[in-house]
Amino acid sequence: MKLGIKVIRIFFICFIVIFIIAFISYINHKSQLKKEDTLFKPLGKMIDVNGNKMSIYTEGDGDNTLVFMSGGGTSSPILDFKSLYSQLSDDYKIVVIEKFGYGFSDVVDEKRTIQTILNESREALQKAGITGPYILCPHSMSGIEALYWAQQYPKEVKAIVGLDMAVPDSYSKLSINMPLIKISSLAAHLGITRFLPGISESDAIKHGILSEEEKEIYKSVFYRRTATKTMINEVYEIKNNASIVKKGISVNIPILMFCSNGAGTGWNEDEWKKFQSDFINENKKGKLINLDCSHYVQNYEYKNIAKNIKSFTKEIDK
Repeated sequence: MKLGIKVIRIFFICFIVIFIIAFISYINHKSQLKKEDTLFKPLGKMIDVNGNKMSIYTEGDGDNTLVFMSGGGTSSPILDFKSLYSQLSDDYKIVVIEKFGYGFSDVVDEKRTIQTILNESREALQKAGITGPYILCPHSMSGIEALYWAQQYPKEVKAIVGLDMAVPDSYSKLSINMPLIKISSLAAHLGITRFLPGISESDAIKHGILSEEEKEIYKSVFYRRTATKTMINEVYEIKNNASIVKKGISVNIPILMFCSNGAGTGWNEDEWKKFQSDFINENKKGKLINLDCSHYVQNYEYKNIAKNIKSFTKEIDK
């Protein structure tokens, strides 16, 4: 009996200590967010979509419009893609879509079906006066969205440039640890991430061409847009969304895919490469370029990728 009481007391004390630490972390987080308000200013246009604000960034001008679509969980798409699109904006119209829950866009707690996500992206582009046909440039998980876009609205998609993009088969046997993702969201909400050294140092910060000011902006976005409710809902739907695309019609447009060495994808490295090679082999207008770098290829091989994009678009424009 006494042992049981002792155990209960230990658990109670541990609970109180954890609660106090979490409370202090949360107060500190809120204080830091207030100090960072001056950094969290939209870099693009804020477009009204279904009563919420979506961030759309544009730069450059050209006959071809490159639409960059971020991978799952990328806190700041505008800055994440900057190293790459800065190499292209002299020749192309650059567009970066920051979906709800990402970057400077609003966080929404709604079901993230692939049709909903696509409808929102198309509406934002239309309201911003950005017309197709587009060359979609999806990174990672947004590859599913790009393929669905091409299936549903083929006249709007001229080509796809996959930046280590996911394909439907990538998710067929994937086991998603939702409890761990939700714990990550709670940690971000409480500001615990601020005490983890280097966690806000994205590949864009470490390997890209961001200025010191842009690096600070990225960090301020990171602490606001990590494992948001929208992102979590998106992950929850991804297997079903991928299944819908897999069952859809084949996409018969030019596709250029850049494949990483598989590191940082969450899949076995050889398995990741096979997903992409199998997919491109089924596309008569497809080309695959293997890169010896990790998943965020746009922050490592941006010069090489830009060079190949220019060659690719010249070929399809003939």
